[in-house]
Amino acid sequence: MDQNHHLLEITDLRKYFFIKKGFQASKILRAVDGISFHLDAGEVLGIVGESGCGKTTLGRTILRLIEPTSGTIFFDNKDLCGLSQRELKKMRSHMQIIFQDPYSSLNPRMTVGRMLDQILYSHGVKYIEDRKEWCVKTLENVGLEQHHLKRFPHEFSGGQRQRIAIARALIVSPRFIVADEPSSALDMSIQAQILNLMISLRESMKISFLFITHNLAAARFMCDRIAVMYLGKIVEMTSRAELFENPRHPYTKALLSLCPTPDPDGRIDQIPLTGEVPSPVNPPSGCRFHPRCSFRKDLCEEKEPEFIEEGPDHLVACHAV
Repeated sequence: MDQNHHLLEITDLRKYFFIKKGFQASKILRAVDGISFHLDAGEVLGIVGESGCGKTTLGRTILRLIEPTSGTIFFDNKDLCGLSQRELKKMRSHMQIIFQDPYSSLNPRMTVGRMLDQILYSHGVKYIEDRKEWCVKTLENVGLEQHHLKRFPHEFSGGQRQRIAIARALIVSPRFIVADEPSSALDMSIQAQILNLMISLRESMKISFLFITHNLAAARFMCDRIAVMYLGKIVEMTSRAELFENPRHPYTKALLSLCPTPDPDGRIDQIPLTGEVPSPVNPPSGCRFHPRCSFRKDLCEEKEPEFIEEGPDHLVACHAV
């Protein structure tokens, strides 16, 4: 693909962790194992899958919060893997992250104002009045007020803390944000408020999001395209409408069959997902999903399927398609 047309371009990205216990030989945990995709300016790409499939590791590796094992990450035509720490710091103003748990990701000893002010100062905004004005404006953008700058994180509700976490990501005017399960720790009504806030920010600030979630309903609400991830690999990727109307991979079909629907007539038969997600330390041979798949063939145990286009902009890795 032509990188000139994409804000973010990931090619064959891998992140392996080497685990050693005592005198045993090191084992390799393949958290992210050969992932490729692109993201356009202003687009929201969802990454969905069960817990432990590598979604969070993928997001953090893209931002180089975790160093990749191999592969390339191009952001705005710049190779992030080739940047020094000093050069990477300059890029941080363009790439940010919203963590899943706002309570643990916010410093309990700092007021909201000091937290935001420190970020602006570290990014070169030297005049205190400019920093204060920008802090107030950013808080207002996420539905909070100026007097909240003097409060500590424990003085806020869960929804307000997540708004502060979003403000912290927005304060440097990024072009790309990794949103790692940004609403999963919140009540349903608050989840809807946070998702609506992110949509309005995307439209007003032209921000691209990598939206990581296990909630398919949230992905359907937020995303333009959705990638389904299983055990370190993307098994299906297409537009939101196509994924929900014409899922091709058995894992995607199983996930969708488990989603609650408000329309009883639109309910589809559940496809059982037997067993647990296998360990990424010792993944199954061939297709990694075959031990849990109702449609498996002999070939599935022997050969890993290629990630190929099965329809217009509809990529699938499955022998049974």
